[in-house]
Amino acid sequence: MTLEALAERSGVTKSYLSKVERGRSVPSIAVCASLAKALDVPLDNLFADAEELAEVTVTRAGERQALTSDEEPGTRYEGIALQAGTKSMTPFMLYPPLDADHVPFRDHPGEEFVFVHEGQVELILPSHSITLDPGDCAYFKATTPHKVRSLGARRAALLLLVADDPAVPDAPQVPHPHLP
Repeated sequence: MTLEALAERSGVTKSYLSKVERGRSVPSIAVCASLAKALDVPLDNLFADAEELAEVTVTRAGERQALTSDEEPGTRYEGIALQAGTKSMTPFMLYPPLDADHVPFRDHPGEEFVFVHEGQVELILPSHSITLDPGDCAYFKATTPHKVRSLGARRAALLLLVADDPAVPDAPQVPHPHLP
């Protein structure tokens, strides 16, 4: 596929794709999700070699792959189960920022599940906010604009599962500019 075709299908500019291809820029999870949909592959395939995909995948705590830099002022992500074969959901460890004022609301097709592992977070929706403590979880349609921020002195740790829209199996997804 040409850069032009991928840019058109993903909604990402050709110049940015060129920078990613040359290793001069690291795409956000939102851009990766758009690219995966445009390429019609699971999101994890962008982070693992096809030959490495396995039937059962164990990801040890020390083996999680950082998908964003430790210096990232916004949300930080770590990939989990990247070598897993075909699946309906994509898991991440999520470390939300302390200040979400400059973080845009995200919305995209599918569903999300967040489980608070450590710390306390605020799930922010346009109409209200929900405080979640360790052990709490939230499940919601990802088409609802949302963002998360850590409460307290340090970033919280959450398990995030992003699932395709179950109401539309195998349907081509239209890339959305505000993916997670």
